[in-house]
Amino acid sequence: MRTSLPRRLLLVTLLSVVAVAALLVTWNPLAAFNLIAPKDAGSRIAASGIAYGSESRQRLDVYRPAGAAQGLPTIVFFYGGAWSSGSRGDYEFAARALAARGFVVIVPDYRLVPEIVFPDFLRDCAAAVRWARGHAREFGGDGERLFLIGHSAGAYNAMMLALDGRWLGSERGAIRGVVGIAGPYDFVPFDDQAAIAAFGGWPDAADTQPVNHVGPAPPILLLHGTADDRVRPRNSEALYARLKAAGDPVELKTYPGVSHADIMLALSRPLRERAPTLDDIGRFVARRAMQQHGGIR
Repeated sequence: MRTSLPRRLLLVTLLSVVAVAALLVTWNPLAAFNLIAPKDAGSRIAASGIAYGSESRQRLDVYRPAGAAQGLPTIVFFYGGAWSSGSRGDYEFAARALAARGFVVIVPDYRLVPEIVFPDFLRDCAAAVRWARGHAREFGGDGERLFLIGHSAGAYNAMMLALDGRWLGSERGAIRGVVGIAGPYDFVPFDDQAAIAAFGGWPDAADTQPVNHVGPAPPILLLHGTADDRVRPRNSEALYARLKAAGDPVELKTYPGVSHADIMLALSRPLRERAPTLDDIGRFVARRAMQQHGGIR
């Protein structure tokens, strides 16, 4: 007599197949996965489609815990997609997971290649951070306790805003910490079509690399899976080494056997056993938010 798989195992298997195919094969940013993945009940969307600029893609969504707390640490989350794809609504599962941990979470869209190239997507991301600082209080957040988090290309964006003063200037002082999830930080020479399209026209390739902008930095947490063959772990290792040598507060956590997709999918309710991504982010943000000042002075 054949025995059927438990219902939960079937759900996890289905979600895994859909999400990995979407993220790695078509580079669609988890649209199908987000539609069917169960969301964290301890959070809600507080606002959708708010303009932080005049362009059509300069819009953002805000998530918060289900309660009515005020003065919460505020996360700005930048999604990946090789700087050429992505949509903020596809990351509801991630935003609600973080919001359920007690944070206000802001997810902005930003303009993409080929409409724009480096550094215009950084300018958009910086504008979203400025909006977050000025408006977080309206949603129960604290604009002086900002955290930047990103996955893949979004991790690159977050790290450049934190390390390179051209984009946020003195407003970097509000950043209490940065989490880079499987980010590309040291990828010159450009040998990937996505990188060539986004950065190939810039006259100084080294200037585009986070590893070359190490200086005074807020606390940084780098997360990477050892089985990541899309963005190699050496990117996080190289940035960690540079930051450590400069005396900046930095942690590196590597997850054995975890891929580029798995590390992000592990933020979702049914797939959290794949990697402790959510727990590590939650502890980092909570710890750094409690410090009197954890950002760049």
